[in-house]
Amino acid sequence: MQIDLRDYQWEVIQPALWGKNIIIWLPTGGGKTRAAVFVTRYHLETKGGKGKVAVLVNKVPLVNQHYENEFEPALKHAYRVAPISGDSELKDHFALAVQNYDVIICTAQILQNALTSTEEEKHVDLTEFSLLIIDECHHTHKDGVYNKIMGHYIEKKHQHTKGLPQILGLTASPGTDGANTLERAKRHILQICANMDAAMITSSKECIKELEDSVPQPVKIYDIAEERKEDPFGDTIKVMMRTIHSYLNAPSIMGFFGSQTYEQSVVELEKEGAITFDRKKRNCALHLRKYNDSLLINDTVRMIDAFQNLAEFYSTEESSKNSLDHTDEFLLKVFNDYKTKLHLLALNKAYENPKLDKLEQILLRRFKDSNSRGIIFTKTRQSTHAMLGWIKSSDKLQAAGIKAESLTGAGVNSQTKHMTQQEQHEVIRKFRNGIINLLLATSVAEEGLDIKECNIVIRYGLINNEIAMMQARGRARAENSIYSVVAKKGGKEISREFINECREGLMKRAIEAVQEMPEREYLINIRDLQQESIVTRRVKEQKYNSVRMENDPKDVRFFCRNCNEAVCHGSDIQIIEGMHHVNVNPNFKIYYTVGGKIKLPRKFEDWEPGGTVSCRKCGQAWGMEMIYKSVSVPSLNIKNFVVELPTEKRTFKQWKGVPCQMEEFNYLEYCANCLPDLFADSF
Repeated sequence: MQIDLRDYQWEVIQPALWGKNIIIWLPTGGGKTRAAVFVTRYHLETKGGKGKVAVLVNKVPLVNQHYENEFEPALKHAYRVAPISGDSELKDHFALAVQNYDVIICTAQILQNALTSTEEEKHVDLTEFSLLIIDECHHTHKDGVYNKIMGHYIEKKHQHTKGLPQILGLTASPGTDGANTLERAKRHILQICANMDAAMITSSKECIKELEDSVPQPVKIYDIAEERKEDPFGDTIKVMMRTIHSYLNAPSIMGFFGSQTYEQSVVELEKEGAITFDRKKRNCALHLRKYNDSLLINDTVRMIDAFQNLAEFYSTEESSKNSLDHTDEFLLKVFNDYKTKLHLLALNKAYENPKLDKLEQILLRRFKDSNSRGIIFTKTRQSTHAMLGWIKSSDKLQAAGIKAESLTGAGVNSQTKHMTQQEQHEVIRKFRNGIINLLLATSVAEEGLDIKECNIVIRYGLINNEIAMMQARGRARAENSIYSVVAKKGGKEISREFINECREGLMKRAIEAVQEMPEREYLINIRDLQQESIVTRRVKEQKYNSVRMENDPKDVRFFCRNCNEAVCHGSDIQIIEGMHHVNVNPNFKIYYTVGGKIKLPRKFEDWEPGGTVSCRKCGQAWGMEMIYKSVSVPSLNIKNFVVELPTEKRTFKQWKGVPCQMEEFNYLEYCANCLPDLFADSF
């Protein structure tokens, strides 16, 4: 297959054809992937059968998209191309796939796992590749997986390792990292270049007119909704929250109900209650956070969605608790006292969210054309599902021929149902084929989705950075496209959009300033930033290792976060595959019960999920059974425990923060201890 490039694409890839490490900066829709395919084929041809290319993406749907739409059609006649993501059978044989295929397209985490694997048959080295392509390479910063991979690369480069791959980065939006001055924005761009080991960042200069003609920008419209004149539903929830605050006698943290600031304050209150074993404080904080969630939902979608959020929570509370104390009874009474009133208010259309009225007007206006296709970007999975329910229940929108589906992340989330990778792929396929004409999406659809027919993009009540703005806007690729910002009058969304526009301009100036730097000055800056990064990583690693050795595991105790029951020691915990923390003490089973089987969105090589694991005393979720090589062992989530160290009690979001060194899982020893009858003759 011939790969036809436009002149501006030829312009930006030239240094890559010479073998240089570069970042290509082209707008969304400018054909960065097509340019990368050409570089890949040219690279493999010049290597005479000795080339090996890895194409890294940051979102699962992009694996199949790049494979099916670009790399496989162009390369299949001469080269072997493999797409590998979480649900791919090749994932568990990645090292073998690297040996057998010329081009590997995979999520970055799969390569990172292979680079850090200590098992010989699973380990892969960077030197096995001759070209590494990093899609959406602006994510190569801080602790992101791209930067971990490139951290390996930079370390090896400074150790003068031979045979490292050529690097090709692709981005439409390097961003500014929140900079408000040109100098800070310029440093951010230089840092991305240093992390990517880029000799330069290329963009079109000579063929800019062709680029602008090829990538038309959508018309931007601000669709401002009036503020609610009355909100008795939200006011009633606030009354309920004040009642809980009075019971708790904690007026000092009231803050602004229905805000992120308030959510942060009750998260801290819950943590404080857990650490001090103050169950009253902890439980009230959990319920206040749920009320705050409902206020946020009420501000985003329908009142009935906010009500159902609360009703489902309290239904679960009543059914899952093994016993109710005074605080449980009080909190249930508060909800039950107001339940009927809330439900009636939620059904009263006179008080409905005016942003939804505005959104309905936009959709009816834009979907007069039966060929229209659009994406609505909203913040949470919950809001996409609620909005889908609203659209399907609207006679006007159904009569307008709007056929909508949700597109959300594949990661497991305790709040809402995840999508499997196959479900994501199917929704995108339906959208491309016109079976559905409206996507309700979270950020999973912002980057990389190649949907050229999309002519309506709506950002609904979003407050995020200039990268998200540019990526979302770039989804509107059809002629005469519309990019709408829906927000309430006087809201933060509008001011943030203006700030993002300023930062976009600042980003462009910063990139141009970096491009205009004298080569020697640029290279000195890159070298210094790389050396600084190496030192920073080593200091972090040293600190992490020293923290891990601070305490003897047997001196570390774990308490149920809900009922404060002491259930195990650090010496009972072992680690499987470097990440799963399991309790190997045979006596631990007296503390937990096993619930229904867990379904995860993908399969694993050596294990599968069993049932949920919960506190026998109070019903608090602790984790799940992990059926590892046919043997069941409880895998625990650290978020569900309070950890008592010799000097303090703390909560942790991740196991890696717990300051003690736990042993690797010993399968044979565990079987001998927990299944002695089966192994009596062997041990």
